[in-house]
Amino acid sequence: MLEADVAIVGAGAAGLSLAHRLSLSAPDSPRLSVILMDAPPGPLHPPSRTWCFWEKGPGPYDTALSAAWRRLRVRTPEGRIIEEDIAPLTYKMLRSDDFEELVTRRLARSDEVRRLEAAVETVNDIVGGAEIHARTGQGVPVTVRVRWVFDSRPLGSLPAARTTLLQHFHGWFVRTEQPVFDRDTVEFMDFRVPQPPGGLAFGYVLPTDSRQALLEYTEFSGAVLSHDAYDTALRHYTGEVLRLGGFEVVSTETGVIPMTDARFDRRSGPSVFRIGTAGGATRPSTGYTFSAIQRQTRAVAAALRAGRHPLPPPAHKARSRAMDAVLLRALDSGRVDGAAFFARLFSRLPMERLLRFLDGETRLHEDLALGIHTPVLPMLRSAAELSWLPRRPAPRRTFGQPFPDRDPDRP
Repeated sequence: MLEADVAIVGAGAAGLSLAHRLSLSAPDSPRLSVILMDAPPGPLHPPSRTWCFWEKGPGPYDTALSAAWRRLRVRTPEGRIIEEDIAPLTYKMLRSDDFEELVTRRLARSDEVRRLEAAVETVNDIVGGAEIHARTGQGVPVTVRVRWVFDSRPLGSLPAARTTLLQHFHGWFVRTEQPVFDRDTVEFMDFRVPQPPGGLAFGYVLPTDSRQALLEYTEFSGAVLSHDAYDTALRHYTGEVLRLGGFEVVSTETGVIPMTDARFDRRSGPSVFRIGTAGGATRPSTGYTFSAIQRQTRAVAAALRAGRHPLPPPAHKARSRAMDAVLLRALDSGRVDGAAFFARLFSRLPMERLLRFLDGETRLHEDLALGIHTPVLPMLRSAAELSWLPRRPAPRRTFGQPFPDRDPDRP
């Protein structure tokens, strides 16, 4: 049996972030023993993915970034260009493999954190803590007994909600024959793609140089598409909209993110807590997660070092969650044209303020100013409707597979 103060279950964005923060304890803070439990290679191991996020100034993971930008561009359905410098923010791209490599190197210098490759089977409450039963890749059973558990594994199904949409996407990492990309600017939302009957769709371009980029087709809707449908959408976007010419697809990535007004429990036992997407870190209206994970794990690490109860704080303000619930209802009901809605916001408000809003960092007067630039009557009707709508479990046919613990941190 292994014993420690803390166990972190899952080594995705949330698990690695918390392990990294706990490895950086100050000399005068109490020492905590930590076990980071990562699933062996196989279906439980998280796939490679890309996270994007923004922050002011340098950050703790800058040495692992694939790229960073200061300019964002939005294209309306009619093709009008909205482009701005987002200073003092920087938009950053981080591949999960590079993030894991960076954190692994830093953890190797820590005496507090041990890694254990094992698939967790059960987490049970015991007097004064919790006991984890797991199995290694060779089938050897392992028992871990700790004071606190932080579980970042994706949920198998979502909590009951009034509205649930999916943000689903498929992306190509491409290399073009000719220099066609603007290395300094992200195509943040390109609405020149055909729009689905409900929800919205857009293209997304992250250029790493003039001939290489990640291109994605993204939808907000009730159900995912077939693989062929995503490829058809990307062929249309690259050929008819971007007119890239000849290019090679180097690799691909696919993801599904829940956009829901469900209430996520941050605690599943007296000593067991959920972090990351499972703990409500995903922003309901956009799917952004990575920045919220950093706030959440920073607070947990600070509480543990100070000897306080380490219940993770809500990842998003109550006001932000309420506004998100209204927007999701307006989109799902069809009262609001999603592409026109976002294009209007970006055309009337500074991008830097909108990014702060998407991160939950705006003040009340800024949120009110944003609200008057939305379709007021449809939004008011959607808000009123929420008061009597029941919360229903997510359909199993839609949510039968666990959602990835990722933040595209992108919409």
